[in-house]
Amino acid sequence: MPLQPRTRGAGSIAVRAAAQGETRLANLRQSGAMKLVLPRVFRPDIEAVIVNTAGGVTGGDRLQLEAVAGAGACLTLSTQAAERIYRAQPGEVGCVDTRLEVAAGARINWLPQETILFDHAALNRRLTVDLAADAGFLMVETLVFGRAAMGEVLHEVHLRDRIRINRAGAPLYLDGIALEGDVQRHLARPAIAGGAGAVATLVFVGVEAEAQLRPLRALLPETAAASLLPGGVLVARLLASDSFELRRAVIPALMLLNDGHLPLNWRL
Repeated sequence: MPLQPRTRGAGSIAVRAAAQGETRLANLRQSGAMKLVLPRVFRPDIEAVIVNTAGGVTGGDRLQLEAVAGAGACLTLSTQAAERIYRAQPGEVGCVDTRLEVAAGARINWLPQETILFDHAALNRRLTVDLAADAGFLMVETLVFGRAAMGEVLHEVHLRDRIRINRAGAPLYLDGIALEGDVQRHLARPAIAGGAGAVATLVFVGVEAEAQLRPLRALLPETAAASLLPGGVLVARLLASDSFELRRAVIPALMLLNDGHLPLNWRL
């Protein structure tokens, strides 16, 4: 008998720009373990906080999220806390699928907090972003390979993490991480991570990307680097020994690229 999903959750949110230039909620749907909370913010954009009421992801779970920013709207998506990917039973894999659509003159900030992997975790994750020709986008994805303060070591993990950003229907940025087996030994290799226990990927798409390259590089530690790709795509990869050190580097970078704003839950 095939293994059945343990937890299901789906969320969908759409926002639109009002006549006064403010962003308003156009549609909101949620089911299962996926919930969306809209905190009050004193800015013209909208923030949505993603809550997984299951408390984490394990093998067999299925979580889906769709978000649409209509023309001229601005939406920031974050998570209530770090997402935990727990031990999976043999033959089971957790799946997380996120799809973002950003219309003309709109912007989405995809700012989830860390994803923490536990030993024997199994996860397939996919982020797909479709941008209009002049849409803006900021994202960060952070992976933590065991909690250093707890002495956790990952000897057996399955991870497939894919990011695809399209602009006007054409591929703009493609990225992927595939890890299998003894992650600790793999990350110890100098050409891979040099023993780092956490990694963050930051991507900024917008007309300001070229101007932000030098200020961003000035903020980054020695274990990070930033590059400007064709089409106004600013990409940075950051490595750190643990999630605390990584967050200290990520927060200033996000504030630089998001006009000094960061979701309140990132600071708690």
